[in-house]
Amino acid sequence: MNWWNHLKTINHHKWLVMKSCFRLGMIKQGLLHDLSKYSPVEFVVGVKYYQGNRSPNNAEREDKGYTSAWLHHKGRNKHHLEYWLDYDLKNGGIAGMKMPVKYVVEMFCDRVAASKNYNRDTYNDAMPLAYYEKGKAKDLLHPDSAGLLEKLLRMLAKEGEEKTFNYIKKEILTKEVRREKV
Repeated sequence: MNWWNHLKTINHHKWLVMKSCFRLGMIKQGLLHDLSKYSPVEFVVGVKYYQGNRSPNNAEREDKGYTSAWLHHKGRNKHHLEYWLDYDLKNGGIAGMKMPVKYVVEMFCDRVAASKNYNRDTYNDAMPLAYYEKGKAKDLLHPDSAGLLEKLLRMLAKEGEEKTFNYIKKEILTKEVRREKV
């Protein structure tokens, strides 16, 4: 039964992200979001480690010390900050590269959807920010990308979904489209 429950979970997550992306006019990103989760390398692991209340990747990581599904996923989905990690030629080591705004916005939608998916009946708009602050993502993100993501997560927590989505659509994405055309 895990395969069915896992499929329902990823379908629900994808549906939530798709609705958010469509709401923001990001049709292609909504349609293409997380398609790699249906590939055998990700889906089979998701079924094996399915629990329903958190990502199966965490369970695989606990079991094996790494997660093959996540290593596959992050390399194919540009809305994940790990996709944008590269060598820092100026300072040495690995650093987060600046993400295109549309992928930061998709990351925001992804985090909101994940919080809704795993906290179904108890979800509130502060949960995506709390999850972000608890994690290490902010240490890996490029400062500009982190700044935008944090701004959106804080706005969501304080002012709600309607105001945040309107702001993204009218202020963030509209200005980004103008910059790209120049």
